[in-house]
This record gives sequence, structure tokens and C-alpha cells, in this order.
Amino acid sequence: MTLVVGGGMLVTPGGPRPGSLVLVGDRIAALDAGRARLDVDAAGGWIAPGFIDVQINGAAGIDVTTQPHRIPELAAVLPRDGVTAFVPTVITCEPALRTAALAAWAELGDVDGAAPLGLHLEGPMLAAARKGAHPAEHLAPAAAELVADWSPAAGVRLVTLAPELPGALDIVRTLADRGVCVAIGHTDCSAETFAAARTAGARYVTHLFNAMRPFGHRDPGPVGAALADDSVVAGLICDGVHVHPVAVRMAWQALGPRRLNLVTDAVAARDADTGQLGSVAVGVRDGGPRNAAGVLAGSVLTLDQAVRNLVAFTGCSVPDAVATVTSTPAELLGLHDRGRLSPGARADVTVLDRDLRVVATIIGGEVAWRS
Repeated sequence: MTLVVGGGMLVTPGGPRPGSLVLVGDRIAALDAGRARLDVDAAGGWIAPGFIDVQINGAAGIDVTTQPHRIPELAAVLPRDGVTAFVPTVITCEPALRTAALAAWAELGDVDGAAPLGLHLEGPMLAAARKGAHPAEHLAPAAAELVADWSPAAGVRLVTLAPELPGALDIVRTLADRGVCVAIGHTDCSAETFAAARTAGARYVTHLFNAMRPFGHRDPGPVGAALADDSVVAGLICDGVHVHPVAVRMAWQALGPRRLNLVTDAVAARDADTGQLGSVAVGVRDGGPRNAAGVLAGSVLTLDQAVRNLVAFTGCSVPDAVATVTSTPAELLGLHDRGRLSPGARADVTVLDRDLRVVATIIGGEVAWRS
């Protein structure tokens, strides 16, 4: 099957250019100067690689932690946000739920819609002082037996932990050696411990600024360490609630498009009347989902809105904003055939209008959603 997408600016590795994208089967066959016949018309907008959400807990009433068997349902709703691939997140929970999530992953099979890339285990090895909405009763120490079966082959793509916990640096080394992407998050660590975790193999920061020791000019902590690092990638929830637009601009100036990764951290309450985050009941108020104590518990953000917000908050170019949800997460996760528009890459494409709203989402060369 051949699909031609055109009528807009192509966001390519070499920069934006007008033209058409020719998709044959599940691959990009060619980029050319333009075709008279278009199957999908961007109408003067943007033709981007498919969006990748590295951290999403759920949406539309679906909670990954307690309902991992519903990951295919989540995959089916994400294309309307331009998402072609995602990393479903399991938060700190009782061990039986984590075991069930890994078992559900092993039985997943083919999924229609956005492609699940593996699980993100956010916890339970988190700092109690920076747990955010994670349930304190299920936090756990960094122990080799806890992670004995955690590997990409078992479905574990990403792990967030606090590196200052006793034994955590050994866990970082173990997981990194297995090919798991290790993230620093929910942490009270010093800049020195952050650097030690980076040396041990940590490559990512989970939702920069949130649930971590704040920056101080004499105690820069993980925020200062991340901004000063020249290669670490940092996730950011760009909804204007989790992080003030001024702080977003600060992070953008320090990190730029190759090191800033926009995520949603969305929860079941997005696009639903009620919801939960694992065992935590949440309600949406004051711009975000919150637990009974008023603590933010994920977001109701969509990834396309995050891109629009980044452009609005920072004044950055559209191709740079797009990179934060395409090439940057793809490189982070080692997905060499995703996140770029070039011949041979996967035919995952997000088509946006001039206002950066999703016109169509193409996954594996087929239109998965159209406005």
C-alpha cells in the first residue's frame, strides 16, 4: 500500500522543507518535491515524525498500574493526540500489581493504534521526602532481588529511581548494563550524587523540577546538575501547571531540543469524569489531577498541547518543539527507525495544521486517526 502525505512543511533531520512524503507499506520510501495527488493533505501545516510519549500513566478512564490489560485500549485513543508510540507507566504499588503488569506485557501481542514500547517502572525505589503522590506504604529500598527480573526482554524499558538510596548506584549499573534506560527522579539527591548516578549509567531525568530537591545556588541538587550536564536528557511536563512558563524557558535555554523531552504524565482522569493513579484516587482541580491532600498526581495534558505550549512559552521554532517529542525520545530509547522523516524509517507520521493541531496520525503507513 502506498500513501502520499504532503501540502505542508516536512520536519526532516536536515531541517524543514516543503514537499511530500511517500509511504510504502510500513516504511518511508521517499521525500520528494511535491505530488499532485495527496492521500493526506497538511493544508499548509507541518508533516512531522510520529510523536512518542515516554511517560503516560493512562487516559480516558484507563489506569496502567491497576489495569495493565487495558494498554491496547490506551493505544487506541492516543493517535488523536498525534502519538504513534508510548511507554506506559506503572507507579509505586504493591508488588502483586507490578507482577501483574509484567505478566500483561508478556501476553500483549499485536496492538492497534500507538505502539507500546515497554513499561516505565516509576518506583518503588523513590525518596520518601520526594514521593509526590506515590503511596508511601509501597516505597521500597534499592535491592538486587527487587530488580532481578527487570530487563527489556521482560518488558522493562525505563526505570525511575532515587540514586541517593543505599545501594541505588549498584542498581543503576545493573539495569544500565541490561539495556534498561535508567532515570533519576523523585529524588532528594545532591549534585554530586546525581553525577555519580550518571557515571553509573543513568541517562534520563523524570519530570524535571517536579518531585525533586529544588535548585539552590549553594545546593544545586538534581535540577542544577541536570541543567549543567551537557548530555543528559530531561523529561518535562509542559502544561503550565507543573512547571511555570518562566522555568520552562530556563530549561529550554539550558537543554534545547536535543536534551528536553516533553511528556504528558497523563492519568486516567484525562478525558474522563473520574480517575485514579494506581491506588490513589484523584480529582481534577486547579488545573491538574490531585490526591486528597491536593498534591499533583500526574496531568491531564495531551502531547500535542505540550508542543503548542512549548512554542508559546519559549518562542522556539516548530521543528525544535517537534524534536522534543520525536527524535529526542527516539534517540533516548535507542529507536533508530523512529522519530525521523527519512527513507527507510518507520512510516509513523503526525500531520499538524498551522496552529499545531493534529490533522492526521499515521502509524505503520496506515491512517490511524484523522480530524
